[in-house]
Amino acid sequence: MPDSQRELVINRIALLELKDEQRLVKEGYELLDEKRIRLASEIRASLAELRMWRARAHAADDAARAALVAALNRHGLDELSAYPPRSSAEDGLEFTRSRLFGLELLKAHWRPGAARELEQAVNPTPEARACALAYRACLEPMVETAACCLNLRRLVREYVRTERRARALENVLLPEIDRGLKFIEEQLESLDQEEIARLRQRVRAW
Repeated sequence: MPDSQRELVINRIALLELKDEQRLVKEGYELLDEKRIRLASEIRASLAELRMWRARAHAADDAARAALVAALNRHGLDELSAYPPRSSAEDGLEFTRSRLFGLELLKAHWRPGAARELEQAVNPTPEARACALAYRACLEPMVETAACCLNLRRLVREYVRTERRARALENVLLPEIDRGLKFIEEQLESLDQEEIARLRQRVRAW
């Protein structure tokens, strides 16, 4: 659209072209508005999922701390620090990808394998085993939380970009087109009135 009304061409063709532009811009705004609503809905769902996994992560962390205290009371710090670790070679991560408006979203799942000890402990106890398993249980909510955070960053970034475009159309371009249409219509109406006045003068002269 022209930058100012003075640059507008005052004729019927310009009026029709500007109305076509108005229609296209409105359609574009409606699509952006729909996208904005869908993104906001997905953000709310992701936030709810993030709160759930964070709550599970906190619960798993509390359980791991309690198991660690019990293991320390049983073994002491020196003995527990020398306790043989468990193997994570059979653990794995599973990724599921999906798309929303071309935006890639990621789901990550921790798949625990057999938690075998790398070597036999000198003094195996239920407390030490429970401590190891409790800390392994922290991995699932940590992985899920990380995936939720990644998706939220992408969704929020896309929402902000979409919001800016929608507001530009709604608050800048559409009002500018409306002003242009009003200006052309007023000028055309004035020209029509002048033409009618000239015709009347000619009729009277005849």
